[in-house]
Amino acid sequence: MNVQFKKGVLELCVLVLLDKQDRYGYELVQKISDQIEISEGSVYPLLRRLTKEEYFTTYLQESTEGPPRKYYTLTEKGRRYLQELLMEWNEFSNGVNQLIKEGVNQ
Repeated sequence: MNVQFKKGVLELCVLVLLDKQDRYGYELVQKISDQIEISEGSVYPLLRRLTKEEYFTTYLQESTEGPPRKYYTLTEKGRRYLQELLMEWNEFSNGVNQLIKEGVNQ
């Protein structure tokens, strides 16, 4: 898949996954990788930036499989931002789909 496509939707994917439950970084990477081929290294800088922008808070939780894990929790600001992104995504994807339909049917 085109790298630019992935960069554009990665932020939305992370926010959507955190809307339902808190997750740790590697878990987010795995969930997204199940649907979209991404590198682990692309998610962590995004998590740091979105935390700095106060869309997430973090906390540590003990793990039976090693060191404590850093979990990410969506803030109210993050939920509002997610809603904005979802509206933009729907408009964008509907427009692209319409253009594809028109192009294919000519």
